[in-house]
Amino acid sequence: MIILAAGQGKRMRSRLPKVAHEVAGRPLVNWVIDAATTLQPESLVVVVGHGAEEVGAILPPGTRTALQAEQHGTGHATKVALAELGDLDPDDVVVILYGDTPLITSDLVRSLAAFEEGEALRMVTAEVDDPSGYGRVVRDPHGSVIAVVEDRDADEAQKAIREINAGFYSVRAGLLAESLGQISPHNDQGEYYLTDVVGILAAAGHRLTAVRAAPEEVAGINSQDQLAEAQAAKRREINQRLMESGVWMLDPDRVYIDATVTVEPGARIYPDTYLRGDTRVAAGAEVGPDVWAEDSTIGANSRVWYAVLRSSVVGEECQVGPFASLRPGTVMERGSKIGTFVETKNTTLGEGAKAPHLSYLGDATVGSRANIGAGTITCNYDGISKYPTVIGEGAFIGSDTMLVAPVTIGDGAITGAGSVITRDVSPGALAVERSDQVEIPGYAERRRSRKSASDPEG
Repeated sequence: MIILAAGQGKRMRSRLPKVAHEVAGRPLVNWVIDAATTLQPESLVVVVGHGAEEVGAILPPGTRTALQAEQHGTGHATKVALAELGDLDPDDVVVILYGDTPLITSDLVRSLAAFEEGEALRMVTAEVDDPSGYGRVVRDPHGSVIAVVEDRDADEAQKAIREINAGFYSVRAGLLAESLGQISPHNDQGEYYLTDVVGILAAAGHRLTAVRAAPEEVAGINSQDQLAEAQAAKRREINQRLMESGVWMLDPDRVYIDATVTVEPGARIYPDTYLRGDTRVAAGAEVGPDVWAEDSTIGANSRVWYAVLRSSVVGEECQVGPFASLRPGTVMERGSKIGTFVETKNTTLGEGAKAPHLSYLGDATVGSRANIGAGTITCNYDGISKYPTVIGEGAFIGSDTMLVAPVTIGDGAITGAGSVITRDVSPGALAVERSDQVEIPGYAERRRSRKSASDPEG
């Protein structure tokens, strides 16, 4: 099996190689590899060229590649792939796919590879309203395929044909190698077209079969708008599958879930939720509205709303948000809470611990049932190094407390509001650090008098 993925994709106007662009969290070419490998081919090779190292790095481990160092067309790329595959039996079936077609299904690949006795080539075609830019499938008066003419080389009559070549083929190995040796670059682009193989085999009297597919299934991605269309199609497919499994969605058109994400039946997803990477949502969890969760876990019966989670773990029966930011390394144990305008990083909240609002907890360990008052900050960075803060079980941190790390607050200890804590606090103790309040009687009236004297027009 051959997957052609060497093109640059100039119309994408991106530094990324075309096939490295993602749909639903996975590179375009990996969707094609998935569809292909369900057939368990004896061998599979991906032809790389533009951005070869970058493309190679995103392929599944162990994927075999062939380098097309200079791009001279799809026929040339196929020759490069055959050389990598090595000796093949002439009757072996070689399936050729394109790495920029993420909506291809394993059923279509299976139909393409299902050769019958006497067939030389199978190709996938589709009928579209606007065939501009595609190769046209030319048939004889009996309906047999006799050629594929590229859009640039088509005459007016051929341009009127609405049946297009999808670019997917299966060919007997011997005939493929033989016909590739006969193609020439005498065309508008000066390239070796793989499509010329169709005409060569038809002219030699070989049996060709066209497999009809839906246009959206074979759509190649050549521009950012086409990428967005594929994203929408794949998103609908993912959400439909999840809802069929028992996941509730208020408005599936406004839910964005990568193919790599796991959502258990019974979870509830609200609009404008983005679940990416290795994210897992357990049954009974409520996520959204307005949540971004990447490489994170949300436990059973937890609620996360108006929040950003990155490489974080939210345990069972927890609350996150609104307007919370959980940075990498955050771990919430059962029943804990991170509330409004709270940011955490590399911090563990024990069972039942709470940081309800307006706090920053970095490099901290918060014991079970501890309460973090509004405005609390762990001062974990001195400009050179990071230091830990440990808050014991059942501790009560008063509002607007600055915990200057490294520091430990003992179990059941209390800090007074407005304190700057620079030393460890013993278990059960109260720590207060603030200046004595000074009161000046009559100050307000004297201030007003001074103001009036200096500015009589006030």
